Amino acid sequence: MVRVPWPSTVQFPGEKTLYEAATSEYLRLNTCVPVPQVLHYVRESDIGPMLIIRRVEHGCDMTDLLAIPGRDPGLPPALNLSLPESKLRSLWGKMSWILMELERPKFPRIGSLLEVNGSFQVAGRPLTQNLNSLTQLAHVPPTIFPVKDKTFTTAGEWYLELSNMNLAQLLFQHNNLVASEDDCRNKYVARHLFRRLAKQSRLSTFGFLQDNLSTPGSKKMTRLRIATPDGSAAFRPWCDDFRPTNVLIGGSGPDGEVKVAAAIDWEFTYAAPTQFVLDPPWWLLFETPEMWKPSGIDEWSKAYELQLDIWLKVVEEQEKGAVFLDGVTLSAHMRESWETGRFWLNYAARKSWAFDAVFWNFLDERFFGARDSRVPDEELWKTRIDLLGREEQQAMGPFVKRKVEESRERILAEWEPAEARRQLSELLVEPITQGRRSRRRLASGIVVVSSSCIITYISIDGLKELGMAS
Repeated sequence: MVRVPWPSTVQFPGEKTLYEAATSEYLRLNTCVPVPQVLHYVRESDIGPMLIIRRVEHGCDMTDLLAIPGRDPGLPPALNLSLPESKLRSLWGKMSWILMELERPKFPRIGSLLEVNGSFQVAGRPLTQNLNSLTQLAHVPPTIFPVKDKTFTTAGEWYLELSNMNLAQLLFQHNNLVASEDDCRNKYVARHLFRRLAKQSRLSTFGFLQDNLSTPGSKKMTRLRIATPDGSAAFRPWCDDFRPTNVLIGGSGPDGEVKVAAAIDWEFTYAAPTQFVLDPPWWLLFETPEMWKPSGIDEWSKAYELQLDIWLKVVEEQEKGAVFLDGVTLSAHMRESWETGRFWLNYAARKSWAFDAVFWNFLDERFFGARDSRVPDEELWKTRIDLLGREEQQAMGPFVKRKVEESRERILAEWEPAEARRQLSELLVEPITQGRRSRRRLASGIVVVSSSCIITYISIDGLKELGMAS
């Protein structure tokens, strides 16, 4: 089977291909998860970057067994809530086993795997799904992201980089981001406060014993009992896009239990802070919190809790009392992640388009205490503006005015590298270390959203023509 990146959707196709190939082979060789063998991969060829993967016979994927049957294929799949709990627990058992296997390897740095002289090393930047989307959909200039060989030595460094990306979205996305001046102020205040906490290294300890951030008087506060993971030495594999669709089902045994044939599609997988893998998976309802319709993110949270209870019981059965980290089981870590709000902190850090709803609904009061309940949602920024520094407050007015004007113009800006860095430094209220003022080039444009990869078959004769088989 040949896998090539989807043109225009994948923004860093060659880089992504190298990372995906190395990750797939590392997981195949170093875990018990059945991962298809990568037979060949190249960064450049006549058809572009590509992977040749051993094909795995299968009948369906895990989503087919869990989703509502007969649903309009034009709609995203939804969890079948009518499934007998025994069947749901059995299928979740397969998923939890895969996650527990994936979380065993440890790495010394945060970043993407590369094959270097026959061995696998964390030698590339973390190529995240959000970074790809920011480039594709928000038109964020690639020059403001970490350079390709940049890796991170601490969890705190990576949380800060993620907070920078969320601010970069606010700066560079011109269309369909801010609905009004107050909406822009809400986004400005939330992102700056989140980044300040990241600079103070307070996000990586949030919800753990060492937490000095959670507000003691908050009604959402819970008793903390688990220590912060090592933030500078042991990082774990994390796949931004892993979900039941990634798990192929090969059939069932005599007892009716389905068999996992393979786990596939390891794009956007990297060594990440251990904090990420201690969260329960977001995909228990299939749909993301920010896309939950028609009722919104609060109702998603309520529906999710019902499924989370089942999931945690399944994980407890799988782990059989075995500890995962610092004498604590993975199920206990996941339960406390949800109770403390760590789940939401990590989700907001990784998901720029979900950031604002998550911050104001689930994080703000945990961070800074109760708000005045009489303040309408569109003016929440007023309850926290005093927490910003003087320079940040002074810069907000001109920034909001410019963003509202940009949303009316509905054009895309092509930024020169130096100017893009200068603009971001200005928004971050930090000294400019490089770059010069220059003019930006404007271009109209549209965005097309589709799958991230084309998966197709090429005959051996076709491979010979491309010089990839003898």
